[in-house]
Amino acid sequence: MITAQAETFPLRNPFTISRGSKTEARVVTATVTRGGHRGWGEGLPYPRYGETVEEAIAAIHALPEAITRAALQHAMKPGAARNAVDCALWDLEAKTTGKPVWQLAGLPEPRPVEIAFTLSLDTPEAMRAAAARNAHRAVLKVKLGTPADMPRIEAVRQGAPKVRLIVDANEGWTPEVYSDLAPHLIRLGVEMVEQPLPQGADDMLAEIARPLPVCADESAHDAASLPGLVGRYDVVNLKLDKTGGLTEALRARDEARRLGLKVMVGCMISTSLSMAPAILVAQGADWSDLDGPADMAQDRAHPVIYDDRTIHPASPQLWG
Repeated sequence: MITAQAETFPLRNPFTISRGSKTEARVVTATVTRGGHRGWGEGLPYPRYGETVEEAIAAIHALPEAITRAALQHAMKPGAARNAVDCALWDLEAKTTGKPVWQLAGLPEPRPVEIAFTLSLDTPEAMRAAAARNAHRAVLKVKLGTPADMPRIEAVRQGAPKVRLIVDANEGWTPEVYSDLAPHLIRLGVEMVEQPLPQGADDMLAEIARPLPVCADESAHDAASLPGLVGRYDVVNLKLDKTGGLTEALRARDEARRLGLKVMVGCMISTSLSMAPAILVAQGADWSDLDGPADMAQDRAHPVIYDDRTIHPASPQLWG
């Protein structure tokens, strides 16, 4: 039996990017039950990609009861709905066989992963204060994406003088803004910028110098989307809600490395159930941004564990 339902998890604080703010995460939880075992997975339908919770649930309920992971890759397009079911099928196989997912996938046993903790877009003063509160982290990911970003990143560096920095413009810049800001960001120790230009309007990245490495987020989805990014991007951000699950995320990670692209593993604002499979993909990644549940007022039972610098592999009580 395959079921899906919507669940809502409140955040402690509003999460703001260049496209808007949110105060809760509304996810789709898929459950596959066979032979007395139950596997589950989670996806977060994203309006930016034309997804809705209601359509995701309907698509999951339309699947054949006996669908396999291999068949799923062709039965559904990449996205949050397929992610939820794909991860549920991995979890089901782990529970049926008594073997962890990492072993079933032929991966090394996972270790804690150093991650970036995200600072929401805000006033320079608020971002300086947020940076100071998080100056003990290994990496901070700073949300930008407006014409007035220079004071913000300066303020963040003042608040956290020694932390490593990456920035995410969420499609909010122009080529001119990137070119103007890049030298200053490098001076401030920023390591790379995510998606400075809108998807579909990023061809210019192939024509301008990229002194600050550029990461594709909204422009990168499954493995098939990656060859077209070569020459425009230096890094790809792989999220299971974009690839459509762990199966394709592992394939996309291998394809990115084959193409000479660096890898970041990211997430939507979602619960520990989404982080559990993403941790497997993040093993050995160049950057990881898996702090989705870190600012949640409510999370799953048996949540993943964070310390000041890392996320730890999920317990089998949660997933896998």
